[in-house]
Amino acid sequence: MVLFALTSSSSKLKQHSHRSFSESLMEDSIEDAEAIIHQWISPDSSSFCCTFSLFSNKDREEATRFVGAVNTLHSSMSKLVSVNPASTKLIRAENLLKISMDHLSKEFYRILKSNRRYLDPESVSVRSRNVSQEDDEEAVADLKMIADCMTSSGYGKECFRIYKKIRKSIILEALEQLGFENLSFSQVQKLEWESMEKKIRVWLRAARKAVTTLFYGERILSDHVFSSSAAIRESSFAEITLQSALALFSFPGNMAKSRKTPEKIFLTLDVYQCIVELMPRIDEVFGYDSTSSVKSQIAGALSSLEEAVMSMIDEFESSISKESSKSVISGGGIHQLTRYVMNYLVFLADYSDVLANIIPETSSSASPEEDESTSSSPLAKRISWLILFLLCKIDAKSRLYSDVALSYLFLINNLHYVVVKVRTSNLKEVLSEGWLVKHEGKVKKYVAKFEEIVWGEMMTSLATAEEEEEAEEFVRRFSDRFEEVYKRQTGWVVPDSKLRDEIKVSVAMMLIPAYSEFYKKYTVGLQKNVGFAPDDIGNYISDLYFVSGGAGGGSSIHYSDSYV
Repeated sequence: MVLFALTSSSSKLKQHSHRSFSESLMEDSIEDAEAIIHQWISPDSSSFCCTFSLFSNKDREEATRFVGAVNTLHSSMSKLVSVNPASTKLIRAENLLKISMDHLSKEFYRILKSNRRYLDPESVSVRSRNVSQEDDEEAVADLKMIADCMTSSGYGKECFRIYKKIRKSIILEALEQLGFENLSFSQVQKLEWESMEKKIRVWLRAARKAVTTLFYGERILSDHVFSSSAAIRESSFAEITLQSALALFSFPGNMAKSRKTPEKIFLTLDVYQCIVELMPRIDEVFGYDSTSSVKSQIAGALSSLEEAVMSMIDEFESSISKESSKSVISGGGIHQLTRYVMNYLVFLADYSDVLANIIPETSSSASPEEDESTSSSPLAKRISWLILFLLCKIDAKSRLYSDVALSYLFLINNLHYVVVKVRTSNLKEVLSEGWLVKHEGKVKKYVAKFEEIVWGEMMTSLATAEEEEEAEEFVRRFSDRFEEVYKRQTGWVVPDSKLRDEIKVSVAMMLIPAYSEFYKKYTVGLQKNVGFAPDDIGNYISDLYFVSGGAGGGSSIHYSDSYV
């Protein structure tokens, strides 16, 4: 029993000795930390105050020592609590830690405020692309050092509150400087189109800048500064950017629900394309669960924009259908409806990649012209249908001409205009080469029919002119008939210079060689000044189909200046 008592007593003595030794070590560590901290924070009658800023010069050794001492202080306090919770050193240490945290909070605030120029999101995003900016890097390093210290010491929320207050104001100010206005749904609905157009263009610039620079830079900065705490890192970014991001991306959805006219489709597609192009960066920046509402709102906006685009295409088709003018275009020229529709479709084809994701398989009207010559994509089918719809309207308008030949010339000019627009734009890639070949063939058939109607009788007369005794009479009749046909076509136009030359060359090759052969063969028997010489025929033909002035008929459809 005596031996057991001695053994037990010895064990307790060792435990007490060990506890005293550990406690002594912790208290010594606290005193060492306290001595270092007091070099910058001096006691007065009631509190402690900092004599100068630790982070105001480029030599960070003092700042590093101070933060290291605070970390040591907190670590030693945590260990001392486990050894002797009643230690009198803890009260002084806790008070010193609180004062140190107050000081670091002020340093954190001062760094954020005084380095706004270097810590704006654009500078941070540039820095992330490995562009060396010493001031920026230094300030970020200081912020991270303080944030790590305060977070590990249990003061992360205090640090976060300071950070959020300043950084949120920077984001709001940046968006305001970009011209973005947070308009409500009702405010957007009341905008006239001219004002809406300006707002959209401002939004496009603001959205690109916000996603690629503002939000992206803020995500980089908050991730770095609060790298030691995943929870604070996420909360920081979410609370700073979420409200602004939701406001920014509410505009596309509100805009898409405004009154829709065909002319609005292009800016609507610009907005849609902008968002789609930004989606990889949006997914990266707003990847937190707490910011998922941003991506949800964007998904809703894209859906609304898709519906708006489809609605405007339907409205465009309807505007073609409702065009009901009965006046004819002077000289068989190009109808305003043709110019309007084709220029609209040319612009539309520039968005073919975007439209390919918008126009569903089931949306294309069944086109009677669908065959192997047309691309099978939904966009190609829809555009092919719209062009067919236009050509049917043009065909109906051609019947308004009392002269059949002029009716054909009208068809030639308008179909050729359509073909040229397709061949010289992205419509070629949408509709395919097969579509072009098919419709170019139709133009040639129309030209052949036109030439037959206008010049066929004269060609027939040349083929039957054989008798020498009738030469003079034939030349006189041929010349009279030529003059009559020429006068008939005075004022007829072929606006496209290449097509005009092709038609005139074709007519000249039909008439002049045969007439020249006859004329030369019987030139001896012909009296002077009888009919036209072959050169005269050529000169008159070359003078045909030129456009003089901008003649055109009226129309009930509204044509935007951009598409005529």
